[in-house]
Amino acid sequence: MKRVIIGLSGGVDSSVAAYLLKQQGYEVIGLFMKNWHDDSVTISNECPWLDDSNDAMLVAEKLGIPFQTVDLSEQYKERIVDYMFKEYEKGRTPNPDVLCNREIKFDVFMKIALELGADYVATGHYCRKRTIKKDGKEIYQLLSGVDGNKDQSYFLCQLSQEQLAKSLFPIGELTKPEVRDIATELDLVTANKKDSQGLCFIGKVKLPDFLQQQLKPKEGVIVEVSKEQKFFNESIPKFQSEEDKLKYLSRKINYKIDDGKIVGKHQGAHYFTKGQRKGLAVGGTIEPLFVIDTDVNENVIFTGQGKEHPGLYKKALFVTNEELHWIREDLALNVDETMQVNARIRYRQSLQKATLHKVDSGLYVEFEALQSAITEGQFVAWYLNDELIGSGVIS
Repeated sequence: MKRVIIGLSGGVDSSVAAYLLKQQGYEVIGLFMKNWHDDSVTISNECPWLDDSNDAMLVAEKLGIPFQTVDLSEQYKERIVDYMFKEYEKGRTPNPDVLCNREIKFDVFMKIALELGADYVATGHYCRKRTIKKDGKEIYQLLSGVDGNKDQSYFLCQLSQEQLAKSLFPIGELTKPEVRDIATELDLVTANKKDSQGLCFIGKVKLPDFLQQQLKPKEGVIVEVSKEQKFFNESIPKFQSEEDKLKYLSRKINYKIDDGKIVGKHQGAHYFTKGQRKGLAVGGTIEPLFVIDTDVNENVIFTGQGKEHPGLYKKALFVTNEELHWIREDLALNVDETMQVNARIRYRQSLQKATLHKVDSGLYVEFEALQSAITEGQFVAWYLNDELIGSGVIS
């Protein structure tokens, strides 16, 4: 009998996943990960992880499976929190959920599970895994979840073949309403529990509040850049090569204060991210202001009016070799090769037609349509049909 250790988070998805595994004849053990215990940074008196671990325990009891809690907060702080602050200080916007899966759930947690004699680790993600044979070798595919509305394959875009080999995603074939129905029928305490929001570890903390406690406020100016600026309206030069064209399309405009007018003040450029509208507190513009770039060295935020502002849009992005990752190593491109894919630059985005171009220094992703707020530090993931085959950090 194969042993599966499931990360029980105290939510409805992992509860139903545990039930399904039991139905499928696995020996199931529930493990709750405690990732955070610095109560100085939760913003309410509620202690979300205590409630969650309690719910997870009740679910395990109901399903008749063994349950224990593991404390991963040290690894979490090192691998996720510290990394996040470093990225924010550099003016990039990291994605803690993608990292949490790569570094914690499918690495630290998986190692603990394997030490406990598990054959597999399971989670309540809405995605699917398939195994194919190629040249006599087994290859694991990561497919999007059947529920297009809840598909979470994007969050797993950094997993490796080794990690996928040991992973199970029991609810990937179900829709969210079906999952809730099963939980209701079983009378699980999590059946009507709201989906967790906020960071994947601190429960009720909002990211800006969390950052503010760690990164010191520093007053700077907000500059509004007009869409009439000459660099938005220059004609596209002639290129010597495809790579020169891609370099141009993915370039970063280096804004200066005198490219626009000062319209307000802020408390720290590192709290803001490209495409952000809230929190600028500048009134009196015809259309709302959006962040088009931040300069953390000079502590300046550059903004533009309206969500059609040209400073928000680009057609291409670049991923360095160090930050390039293929789930399907067998499909990895060689230099000068291209591939037609569908890609997304954030979790909720619908898939966009794009072409990958491999060059010496990394990989360009060139989109068919202009993309809004391509943000450094976030992940781009690319798919062939419903299979996620690779990803990278936008540089």
